[in-house]
Amino acid sequence: MRFSLLALFLVLLYAASAQTQVTISGTISEAESGETLIGATVRALESGEGALTNTYGFYSLTLPAGSGVPLEFSYVGFQPVQITLNLKNDTVIDIELASGLDLQEVVVQANSFREQLSDPQMSVESLSPRQAKLLPALLGEVDIIKTLQLKPGISSGSEGSSGLFVRGGGPDQNLILLDEAIVYNANHLFGFFSTFNSDAIKDVKVYKGGFPAQYGGRLSSVIDVKLREGNRKDFSGSGGIGLISSRLTLEGPLKKDKSSFMVSGRRTYVDLITSGINRANADNPDFDPIPDYYFYDLNAKVNVDLGENDRIFLSGYFGRDVFAFDNETFNFNFDWGNATGTARWNHTFNSKLFSNTTLTLSDYQYNISNQLTGFSFNLGSSITDASLKTDFYYAADNTHTLRFGISSIYHSFEVGRLKAGSTDGQVQFSAGQDFDGTELGIYFSDDIDFSDRFRVQTGFRLSGFTNDGDVSFGLEPRLAGRYTMNQRISLKASYARMFQYIHLVSNSNIALPTDIWYPSTANVKPQRSDQVAAGWAWQINPNLLFTNEFYYKWLENQIDFKDFAELFANDNLEEEFAFGNGNAYGMEVGLEKTEGRLTGWLGYTLAFIRRGNFRSLDGTLIDNGAFFPPRYDRRHDLSVVGIYQITKRISASAAFVFGSGDISWLPTGRFFLQDSPGRFPFPAVPDYPSRNNFRLPPYHRLDLSIVFRFDPSWGESDLTVSIYNIYNRRNPYFVYLEPTVEEVQPLTGEGPSFEVLTGISPKQVSLFPAIPSLTYNFKF
Repeated sequence: MRFSLLALFLVLLYAASAQTQVTISGTISEAESGETLIGATVRALESGEGALTNTYGFYSLTLPAGSGVPLEFSYVGFQPVQITLNLKNDTVIDIELASGLDLQEVVVQANSFREQLSDPQMSVESLSPRQAKLLPALLGEVDIIKTLQLKPGISSGSEGSSGLFVRGGGPDQNLILLDEAIVYNANHLFGFFSTFNSDAIKDVKVYKGGFPAQYGGRLSSVIDVKLREGNRKDFSGSGGIGLISSRLTLEGPLKKDKSSFMVSGRRTYVDLITSGINRANADNPDFDPIPDYYFYDLNAKVNVDLGENDRIFLSGYFGRDVFAFDNETFNFNFDWGNATGTARWNHTFNSKLFSNTTLTLSDYQYNISNQLTGFSFNLGSSITDASLKTDFYYAADNTHTLRFGISSIYHSFEVGRLKAGSTDGQVQFSAGQDFDGTELGIYFSDDIDFSDRFRVQTGFRLSGFTNDGDVSFGLEPRLAGRYTMNQRISLKASYARMFQYIHLVSNSNIALPTDIWYPSTANVKPQRSDQVAAGWAWQINPNLLFTNEFYYKWLENQIDFKDFAELFANDNLEEEFAFGNGNAYGMEVGLEKTEGRLTGWLGYTLAFIRRGNFRSLDGTLIDNGAFFPPRYDRRHDLSVVGIYQITKRISASAAFVFGSGDISWLPTGRFFLQDSPGRFPFPAVPDYPSRNNFRLPPYHRLDLSIVFRFDPSWGESDLTVSIYNIYNRRNPYFVYLEPTVEEVQPLTGEGPSFEVLTGISPKQVSLFPAIPSLTYNFKF
């Protein structure tokens, strides 16, 4: 009896204490379009307790029950909303924030400086498409990826490239997600433009270290791109007309405030000009046809509220590059591209528990076909993925935010498919390999507030890969912490281990369409990285933030090629691989100003990268195991970006970049075969020393642009004039060696003269001189 009374008393006591806590939850979105906001803040003004919206705009905040509790909902660039609540029971409150500022006149950040100081997550760069649109762009093509290259710790591979090289990692070590679907080659025009149309993008985040546990599969970075959901209030559109391409985006409600759609397309039209020239000269026997080239991409998204607690999203991307050359005797076609599809279901279980279930499909492939008189060949490669994952977000209380989930990705590889033969079918040849594999992951993380000063984000990820009976596993611990010294200074540190189970087969320092993705096998072990980072952030004043980070990364099972590797039409490609280790370390400095007439940032990176101890499968050491810098090793990287609001309608921007020269591998001499008298052309063999022995001259350029805004009766428009590389710097793209020869007479004075090699001189190839561009943008 006494036990029963005691148990009843404890239950009543627990129930009474539980009633003293009330949870408010919901979503925060834009009032103009209904688009959810990522990283918006809800804060209790009296206690200072607060929470942020997650990736899907959901928030949860637990407060003591009471009457007259003042709350503030805010997001940078929007008018804050303050309400007073009587907190008696758990409450769902959806808030819409209206823009109180002309968003084109300010740089909108995904998080305020205050939230950046308090967040334990470090090594993160956020970017708004509005920010990118204010900066100068090559040929007027606004490019999110190129804008990210202006951030510290992120560099491009070469002149004009949209590839990313993050903290010593290669191009295949970046996990690129578009609405949670993997994008394998995020480039157009052989790497000069990215596949991301800025009009369709909502938010971009780049994680350079301290990776959250929900991400896995790559070593160096995660680039998480979210598509816009579409206007839920009114039908609207936007677009632009540029020198090489035009774009158009349409969006609107399917049912007002309940569902919406967004469709965005872009296409270049240089091929229309070249095709016209070719047709006009079709009867001219002395005219050489001009190759045709174009690219296009299409984004689409639909979202529907199924009820108060359920929402579904369907999105897709399709993009293609097409290069073609055709004459009477020769036909060459080269096309490549990505296709992705995403189906997501958001479900709110209660005021604390939120889930997101995602099914994605990804496909990347390239195809080269060539037909000569009597002969043809077809070369291609592809990787196709099907992924299913479920993520849970649980706000246990204001000191614990839990995330956990599980994922599975099925990969199908078609490696180096070659079909060749005579057109009459009498001679046929084929080669290539097919693989498949499954990548698995399960993770858990906890964001813990130990006190107002000390906050930790801890977690782990268990990953695995299976392929033809061979199974690999990896345990990936993650840890990040923040200690706040005062309201303006915080210290941060992190550690993360990552495994990578699929690999890019490339012998270039840029991501080419013909690069091949290859899975882990019994011989090809997963790559692994361990990274530690530490740094501090100082909010100098409300509008100025200084950051400084140091990092060190260990890399294992790195993949390169042995000397004289045969890459194409090889049925045993693993025999060409070599495996080694490496490390990367450096320092990153950032200074950012976000408000006022002058905004912008400065970023500087000091980096050191080494690879070495490479060994082929037969045990042969490459370069005797010596360490060497990879081709994307860049010691110094500096970027300075400024945006100045001249008047309400006119703004100007400038971007200056400087980088140490990239690495190249050049011969230091040539040796002649025994019977060669030194005549040219000569049977001489280049003598290559250790790998990547030559550093190119430094890279630098200055870009300028000016934006003129108009207010037509039907909406908004602007005219953007920009100049890329204004002082016409001839930056090196690559260097090659050209022999110099001299014509001499035989010593006997009889017989014809001949050419003798007298030296070898380096020649530099540059791509982009000063290039002006003009783009007209509109919105209705």
